[in-house]
Amino acid sequence: MSTPSGTRLGRSRPRAAWHLATVADVRPETPTAVRLTLEVPGWPGSEAGAHLDLRLTAPDGYQASRSYSIASSTPEGDVVLAVDELPDGEVSPFLVHEVRSGDQLEVHGPLGSFFVWRPGESDRPVQLVAGGSGVVPLYAIAAAHGASGDTAPLRLLYSVRRPDDVFFADELAALDGPAFALDVVYTRQAPDGWTAPVGRLDKAALAASTIPASQRPRVYVCGSTRFVETIAGWLQELGHSPTDIRTERFGGL
Repeated sequence: MSTPSGTRLGRSRPRAAWHLATVADVRPETPTAVRLTLEVPGWPGSEAGAHLDLRLTAPDGYQASRSYSIASSTPEGDVVLAVDELPDGEVSPFLVHEVRSGDQLEVHGPLGSFFVWRPGESDRPVQLVAGGSGVVPLYAIAAAHGASGDTAPLRLLYSVRRPDDVFFADELAALDGPAFALDVVYTRQAPDGWTAPVGRLDKAALAASTIPASQRPRVYVCGSTRFVETIAGWLQELGHSPTDIRTERFGGL
C-alpha cells in the first residue's frame, strides 16, 4: 500500500521513502514480543494507524521485507514498533531475539492512508477492535486521540489471550478518561479477581462492549485474518454500515 496524494488539515501528507534507522532502545513488550524505538533521520512523521516496511539484508545479499504497524504518531523524530514473533517467520524472530541498540535497519514509509485516524477530522465516535498484536496501530490511534485532546468518544475492545500478552498495558491504562474507554476480553487466562467471562470473543460480547450502530461510530478492526473477517461480519449483522468499518490484518489465520 502507498499513501495517495492529498492534504491533512491543510498540510501535505508525509511522503514515503527509504530511511536508514538506528535502534535506540529494545525492551520486552510481552513474552513473545519486543518494543523497538528507532531513530530515523529525515523521517517526515506519520499519522496514527500508519505502517512501514522493514527490510533486512543477509551477508550473502538475500533480502526479506515485512510490513509493521507504527505504534507512534509524531510529526518527526523517533519511530516506535512493537513486533510479535512468528516462529516460522523470516524477519520477526531476528527482530525479537537478535536486534540490539545501535543496530541499523532499513525502513520504508510512512505508508497507508485508509486506516489512519486524524484529530479533528470528525466528531463521530470511534470504536477500535483489536485481536492480539493487532492492537499496535489502534494503540497509536488511542494515544494520538488522547494527546490531541480530541473530545469525540473513543472506545477500544481488546481481545487477548492472557494478561502478560497485553501490549502497551501501562500506556493504555493511563489513557483512561472521559473520552476513552478500554474493554478487555481474555480468551485463555484472566487476572486474579477478574469477574468477566474468560473465552473467545463472541457476537454478544462484541455488541455489549462496543459503541452501538445507532451512534454511527467509525470502526477500526485489526488482527489476524480470521479475527478481522469474523468481527467485520458481526459488526455488519449488528447494523454497522460496511463503509464505516476499516480493517487491517496481519498474516496467518
